[in-house]
Amino acid sequence: MSHIRQAIHEDLPTLLAFEQQIIATERPMDPTLIQDQPISYYPLEEYLDAKDTQVLVAENHDGQVVGSLYGQIRPRKPFFQTSHLGYIGFMYVKPEHRGKGLAEALIDNIRNWFNHQGISEIILHVYASNERAIKAYEKIGFVHHLVEMRLDQTAKGST
Repeated sequence: MSHIRQAIHEDLPTLLAFEQQIIATERPMDPTLIQDQPISYYPLEEYLDAKDTQVLVAENHDGQVVGSLYGQIRPRKPFFQTSHLGYIGFMYVKPEHRGKGLAEALIDNIRNWFNHQGISEIILHVYASNERAIKAYEKIGFVHHLVEMRLDQTAKGST
């Protein structure tokens, strides 16, 4: 059985390690990422104190942090029906703890937080080639909504 709680500053070293695991997984999926030097996706320390962001961790029965997720309230452009939406990022579960419902528990908890903030729509981004993650998100109820396309003008055959 796992426990979901809000992340604290003492969790930061673990969270930063999780971020590097996410980056290592995603680098082969994205040729636009810097490949030969360290990068960071998230200002995690800032997120821990931000009013519009909730960082959650999953702990195993021993109190070890084994998963993470953040939810963030983001403004929308004025032509949408709602002024803000929820954004989910930083989903990570240690490999040995996958398949145990931790991702779903983290998302359920962040959904509750969004509901309490009056947020009714939640989005996330996932690489099209990350089939395992897509299946996990679909299982929870996410649906494909928008396709981002890319043209590499430096690629062979481009004019």
